[in-house]
Amino acid sequence: MAAPFNPYQQTQVTTASPEKILIMLYDGAISFSRTALDKLNQGDIAGRGLYIGKALAIVAELMNTLNHEVGGEISQRLEQLYVYLLGEFTRANLQGTAKPLEDAIKVLLILRDAWCEAVEIQQSQRAAEHTTGSKMMAAG
Repeated sequence: MAAPFNPYQQTQVTTASPEKILIMLYDGAISFSRTALDKLNQGDIAGRGLYIGKALAIVAELMNTLNHEVGGEISQRLEQLYVYLLGEFTRANLQGTAKPLEDAIKVLLILRDAWCEAVEIQQSQRAAEHTTGSKMMAAG
């Protein structure tokens, strides 16, 4: 039986910024992929399939939420990476081999790190704009 959703986790998700939710989704995909790799190495076919399915569902959701009108070329390239990841998950599940999962984890880690950096830059810019705006209001 699955454990009920932790109230702390529920609060984290419902109060998180869109940027934080994005990072949480990457964390989930990475965690599920690592668990799938562990299950694969243990010979647990059902467990492997279960956790690959969870990671695949997150990546599919990330792909479905891309906004090509706003994101332009970046969203197109992300979609290509997501399609690649979906293929690697499928290949790992069908072939029962570790390499596709290992490759998927590497890509997910790179994407997560890039998003974390982008969020930090955005937050720094917002803080700088807020500070500049406050100084202008105080001077005016």
